[in-house]
Amino acid sequence: MSERRQLINVAYRLLGSLADAEDVVQETYARWYALTPAQRDEIESPPAWMTRVASRICLDLLGSARVRRERYVGEWLPEPVPDEWNPADPADPADRITLDESVSMAFMVVLESMTSAERVAFILHDVFRYSFAEVAEVVGRTPAACRQLASSARRRVRTAPTPAATPPTRADAIVRGFKQAWQAGDINALVALLDPDARAVADGGGLAEATPHPIIGAEEIARGMMAILARTGDMTMVVRTVNGRPGLVLEQDGVINTVMAFEIDGDRITHLWAIRNPEKLRPWKG
Repeated sequence: MSERRQLINVAYRLLGSLADAEDVVQETYARWYALTPAQRDEIESPPAWMTRVASRICLDLLGSARVRRERYVGEWLPEPVPDEWNPADPADPADRITLDESVSMAFMVVLESMTSAERVAFILHDVFRYSFAEVAEVVGRTPAACRQLASSARRRVRTAPTPAATPPTRADAIVRGFKQAWQAGDINALVALLDPDARAVADGGGLAEATPHPIIGAEEIARGMMAILARTGDMTMVVRTVNGRPGLVLEQDGVINTVMAFEIDGDRITHLWAIRNPEKLRPWKG
């Protein structure tokens, strides 16, 4: 069970889903315990075996997930990770997702643009430092082919807009300023905090109200925020860590109904992701 944290971290980055990551880890353990004691004794490195099995399960799931997402209502976003999330025991930090750069919402969204094989090769090699020979065992291709897959994935990452580094304290202040301006209904202050070409995406999955297409532009986004405020005046907003970055959690009548993640470039918000699908908010309701 000491490998659970590693497996959860790999599976979440590969799938963008906490629920699916937990299922993958359970299936990996089921396959381990299905082996006879003699078969387990023959495995030179149980941790490496488990990572390979979990990654193969993820690779299969990624293929079926793409088909499901073609039928998804509106925009699809990765499930947001709370700072204290733990799939096994909220009081025990041992299984938490490691909240580094590779789990930021911006990074997770870029991963969605990759093919399944590119994503697996890139995550295993570039993030978790597995050799291409080890990646090849998972993907079912040659090490040279896996090197090409990772290279192609890196090009996708490089072509994505790269924001200027914003210190965590500054990012926190900007998100708090956004919260205060929104609560006050100050549309001009909101516009001032948003990049002129800012992009807002909402994920309701057909289970919660959400704009079906991205909203582009500071003024358009600010007007949308004002419309939400007018409809839900008793909404509570709390600044919390979302995928390792400052974000907002919205509650109404004591129930969390939205988790918002931000990408900040300098002093302006360039991207806003609002996850409203209740199935993706279960880890936030503990």
